[in-house]
Amino acid sequence: MARDPDSIQRDIEDARDALADSLDALSERASPRRLIEGGKQSVRSTLRDPKVKYGLIAVGVVLVLLVLRRLFR
Repeated sequence: MARDPDSIQRDIEDARDALADSLDALSERASPRRLIEGGKQSVRSTLRDPKVKYGLIAVGVVLVLLVLRRLFR
């Protein structure tokens, strides 16, 4: 049973459009900007945690004190 060329052409165009939509969705999901923004938000939310925030402050203070101690010995 042979199909007419017009229906074959329509099927090809439909498949091409579906593939283009799928590729657009994949490129949007894995875009570098989106990944970077997600990483930034993750880091910001982690740094807002008081345990992490004050822990980093304490480490910074200790490092400054060690540097000052070495300079003035």
